[in-house]
Amino acid sequence: MDTVTRPNEGETRSILVVLFLGAFAMGSADMLVVGMLDLISADLAVSVPQAGALVTAFALSMAIGGPVLALLTAHLDRRIVLLGAVAAFALLNVVPVLVADYTFFLLARAGAGAVEGLFIAAALTAVEGIVPKDRSGRAMGLVITGFATSSALGLPLGTLAGQVLGWRASFAALVGIALGVLIAGVRVLPSVPTRASRTAGAQLRLAFAPRVLAALALCCLVFAGVQSALTYLVPYLGDVTRISGTTVVGVLFAFGVATTVGSAAGARFADAHAARALVGGTVGLTAVLVTMYLFGGHAVVAVLTIVGMGLFAMGMAPALQSRVMSLAGPGAALAASLPASAANAGDSVGALLGGVAISHAGLAAAVLAGAVVTAVAVAVAVATSRLRPTAPAAEVTPTTEVTPPSAELIGA
Repeated sequence: MDTVTRPNEGETRSILVVLFLGAFAMGSADMLVVGMLDLISADLAVSVPQAGALVTAFALSMAIGGPVLALLTAHLDRRIVLLGAVAAFALLNVVPVLVADYTFFLLARAGAGAVEGLFIAAALTAVEGIVPKDRSGRAMGLVITGFATSSALGLPLGTLAGQVLGWRASFAALVGIALGVLIAGVRVLPSVPTRASRTAGAQLRLAFAPRVLAALALCCLVFAGVQSALTYLVPYLGDVTRISGTTVVGVLFAFGVATTVGSAAGARFADAHAARALVGGTVGLTAVLVTMYLFGGHAVVAVLTIVGMGLFAMGMAPALQSRVMSLAGPGAALAASLPASAANAGDSVGALLGGVAISHAGLAAAVLAGAVVTAVAVAVAVATSRLRPTAPAAEVTPTTEVTPPSAELIGA
């Protein structure tokens, strides 16, 4: 009977760095258009709302296309899926660099969104096969931190490059990073055979089991609460807190840094006790939003609560991911793509809810609406903490073997 072999510590670090950089590149693509919307609109001779559709296409395709691709590739070796996803991502981002056509750009953005959803699922399921069970949360957190870092650093740096060198240069740089990740991935990513069921029906049944849907509902509520306040943060700071200009930019940067720190720190709590971490995180997030609503007129309090919002929201991300995959058991290959879809759905609902609240009671009401949603999330987190999977998510069958890269590829 074959035994499970895992990469050594040095190989594992190299693998996780590659996955982190891949997540950073794809997360940057997610946000890059946001920072250069006016430049793209002017260059392609389309309206700002049309340029904004590039963001919508990416998000919707990641939410819907990502799970579809994850289902279709659930039985494939994670190495093949990861390398294919990065290669496709690089090709799709070449389109806006070489082709000055809005329709092709829109289609390429939709494709890139679906590929990012696939990469998330493949990277997180690969992590489960590479690192020991008691460290899988931290490893997942590193991948998630790659996405968080793209908001904190990739967005402002990409926007600056676009303003100085032109928006196409930012996409060209993104392609360069993706190619670097692809080359490194060929060298260091091991074979990680999936333990997923080969039948689509079994994957769907496990990934959409009621216990998994309950955890996804919690994910949706968390991000709906955050987005209700976050969508309208800039006007809120100007109208309620009375700060504007470069100070606002500094506050947004602080929020981005907080999300990065939160996702990195939250990974350790995911390993210790994911369900308990979600209860504590939702309580903390609700307290932060309530404080922001009551005392947001004071600049120091407003900034601290915004930082706290980033820390708690992304601090829960590794635990949410780990919880969903754990509850899905052998359906984790598909389920791994679903938290991102739930988060995107939450973002959409939160933005709408915040807008409705503002129309009835002013800008501060968006923060209150977010607090009400996260208070509901506390109850859901407590209720779902008792759920258990029917099979351990990190279980590896005796015939599953993680094959380390060859010495020749590593350069030994």
